[in-house]
Amino acid sequence: MELELLVLALGFTISLLSGLFGIGGGILMAPALLYLPSLLGVGHFDMKQVAGLTITQGLAACLAGALRHNKEHRVNRRLVVWMGPAIFVSALVGSVLSNWVASGALLFLFAGFAVVAAVLMFFVNGTDREVADANTCTFNVPVALAIASGVGLLGGMVGQGGSFALIPLMLIVLRLPTRVVIGSNLALVFFSSLAGFVGKFATGQILFLPALFLVAGAVPGAQLGARLSQCTRPAWLRRGLTAVVILMALEICLDVVL
Repeated sequence: MELELLVLALGFTISLLSGLFGIGGGILMAPALLYLPSLLGVGHFDMKQVAGLTITQGLAACLAGALRHNKEHRVNRRLVVWMGPAIFVSALVGSVLSNWVASGALLFLFAGFAVVAAVLMFFVNGTDREVADANTCTFNVPVALAIASGVGLLGGMVGQGGSFALIPLMLIVLRLPTRVVIGSNLALVFFSSLAGFVGKFATGQILFLPALFLVAGAVPGAQLGARLSQCTRPAWLRRGLTAVVILMALEICLDVVL
């Protein structure tokens, strides 16, 4: 039960950050589940089990957070309609392929994924302009589809929704406002998380009891985080996301090297 309570607390805390910054939370959840149970002496998860639990948390947190952001008109529905199916299919392929990849290789791939995201964050200038309705924003459809497909494939393989890569790409390449990116990203990552969940569920990579506790904490946490996001300046949201991505990338890379 100690392990389940830890999972519940992690689900709430990390999903709060998911709703706040518009990320699925996998970049935080994966190392937390991988190292904290052993550090606290309450149990152990290997990388494949962590990937299954992480995608479950991402699914719940993204749905809860996206619904809240949509109420505030921060979700670009056209962006979701175009990128959602592309990221779903590619993430599903990646999640199924991951069943034939060794846990060590998945950890190495996750580290590489985090490094790319961290480097991208240095190039994020973004825009702090506010829009009354996210649906008034325009973007390049072919480029958006390419981004969704590439991030979805890699995210599905490592059990990540890919939000920490999608956000800088939408800011830099698609040039969307920060608040619109945060709200829309949660809706997009729901699609990739759903695909990843289906693939990992079908191949027996989901631990049911810990997953239930994770969801129980994730839903209220993401709702609270989304409410806080609306009260936070876009510039601070971007800085917080940059710090999260860079710190976690450094931590994972050190673990791979050592």
